Amino acid sequence: MAEIALINGRVWTANPVQPEAEALAVAHNRIIKVGATSEIKKLIGSKTRVIDLKGALVLPGFIDAHTHFLKGGLSLRSVQLRDCRTRQEFISRIKDRARELPPGSWILNGDWDHEQLESPELPSKDWIDAVSPAHPVCVNRFDGHMVLVNSLALKLAKIDRNTISPPGGEIVKDPETGEPTGILKEAAAELVYRIIPEPTLSEKIEAVKAACQEAGRYGVTSIHDMSEATSFEVYQELLRSGQLTARLYVYIQITEIESFLRLRLKSGFGHPFLRLAGLKGFVDGSLGSSTALFFEPYSDNPESYGLLASHMFPEGIMEKRLRQADQAGLQVAIHAIGDRANALLLDMMEKIIQENGERERRWRVEHAQHLRATDIERFGRLKLIASIQPYHAIDDGCWAERKIGPERARTTYASNSLNRAGAVLVFGSDWTVAPLNPLTGIYAAVTRRTLDGRNPDGWIPEEKISVEEAIKSYTIRAAYAEFSEKEKGSLEPGKLADLVVIDRDLFQIPPEDILKARVILTMVDGRVIYDIL
Repeated sequence: MAEIALINGRVWTANPVQPEAEALAVAHNRIIKVGATSEIKKLIGSKTRVIDLKGALVLPGFIDAHTHFLKGGLSLRSVQLRDCRTRQEFISRIKDRARELPPGSWILNGDWDHEQLESPELPSKDWIDAVSPAHPVCVNRFDGHMVLVNSLALKLAKIDRNTISPPGGEIVKDPETGEPTGILKEAAAELVYRIIPEPTLSEKIEAVKAACQEAGRYGVTSIHDMSEATSFEVYQELLRSGQLTARLYVYIQITEIESFLRLRLKSGFGHPFLRLAGLKGFVDGSLGSSTALFFEPYSDNPESYGLLASHMFPEGIMEKRLRQADQAGLQVAIHAIGDRANALLLDMMEKIIQENGERERRWRVEHAQHLRATDIERFGRLKLIASIQPYHAIDDGCWAERKIGPERARTTYASNSLNRAGAVLVFGSDWTVAPLNPLTGIYAAVTRRTLDGRNPDGWIPEEKISVEEAIKSYTIRAAYAEFSEKEKGSLEPGKLADLVVIDRDLFQIPPEDILKARVILTMVDGRVIYDIL
C-alpha cells in the first residue's frame, strides 16, 4: 500500500511513455504507481497520507545544475548588497554591518552589482574606508569574479602600489596615483582570500542547513555544487546526522586532480545523498567583471580582451588535466564565458575526444555564455552538456550590449540554438550569483524579459524556449548530467520519490505569470520536507 498518495492533480512526468497523469503513489522512498486518481485510490490504506492536490501541478523535483551551495548558506547571514541602487545605500549597508560585528571581524560576501547602480560605476575603497576603519572588508561582486576590499584589508594582505598583479588576475590601480582602488579581479582576490579566517565547522554546518531549507522552499531536491574540497567534510557531517534534505553532487576544483588520481576515484562515488561528481575548472572570468575572454576587445574598453583564469597557467596545464581526467574516467565541468574562452575549451575537448575515442563522458561546459555560431554546432557534434543559468540572460541583458555590442550579444545564452544543435541543455541558478528559485530560471528561459523592463518581447527572442523544454532542463536532462537519469528526473514507477508541487499550471498560464507561481510542497526521498498546502 502507499505511504503517501497525491491525487486530483496534474502530474507532468517527463516520461515519454506516460507524459501526464492525475495522481501518484509513494512507498519506501520510491514512486510505486503513476496514473488516474481512481487507480491510486486502490493503493490507499489506513496509514496512507492522502494529499488532495485540487488541480495543482506536480513536477519531478528540480535539479539545480550549478550552485555554490555552502557559500549560498553563508551568504544568507551576510551583508546584502545585491539590490543597492545608489552609492550611499551601498555605504550605508557596510556601515550597518560594521556596527553589528565586533572590531576586527571581517565583512564578507555582499553580492554587489555595480551595473544596477543608478550611475553604474565600480565601487572603491574610498566609498567604505570611513565607515569600516576597524573591520577588514572583502565583498564580492555577485558573479564572484571580483571583490571590493577596504584599506585595512589591503594592509593586512600587504597589497600596495608596488604589488604586481598575479597571473590570471588584476589589482586595479588608480591611473593617476598608482594606488590600489580596492577592486581585485579574478586571481588577485586570492591575495586577500588567503588571509580571511575560515568559518568554523559548526558555522559551515549551520550554513548548509540553512541552504537546504532554502532549497526545499523552492522545490530543489538535488544540487550540483561547484565546490571546494573542504566543503565535503561539512556535507559528510550532515549526512551522518541525517540532516541533508537535498541530494548533493559535488565538483571539486580541477587543481585537486592528483587526489582523485591517487585514490582512483571515479565520478559518482558516494551515497545517494552525497556523491563526488568530478572536477570543476575555469578558462576565464565573467562579463560583468570584464574578465571574460573574447576574440575582439570590449566595446566599452577597446584595450581589453578579458583574462585567462589562473587554472590556465602555466600554459598547457588545462589540457594536461583534461587528458588526465579522461584517462581516469572523470567527468569535468569547465567554466567558459567569452567566445574565445569557449573556443579554446572546445578545441581542447575535441582534441582529447578524437584521441581517446567515443564514450559516455558527459563532459560539461559551465555557462557557455558567448559563442560563435561555429562553436554552437560543435556542442552537439561532441555530445557536450551546455550547463546554462538562464536568469543571467535577463540580468546581463540590461547592459551586455554596452560591453560587447549587439552582434556578439546575439549568441548570448543561446539556449534554443544549442538545443537545436543537439547539445544536452541543462539549467541551474549559479546561486548566489542568481536566485536559487528555479521558477525564476524557467521564466527567464521562456520570456527572456530583461530586469530593466526594456525587452517585453524578450532580449534576443529567437533564443527563447518552451516551458516544457525549460522544465526538462531542470529535471530529466539535469539528472542525465549527473549520470542519474535511471534514478530520478522523471516521475515513473521505481524512481526516487523526489518531486515538487506548484500552485498553478505552468503550461497553461501566460509565460509572464510564471513568476507568480509558488512551490507549495517539496518531497525528497519520499519525505515531505516543505509543505504549505
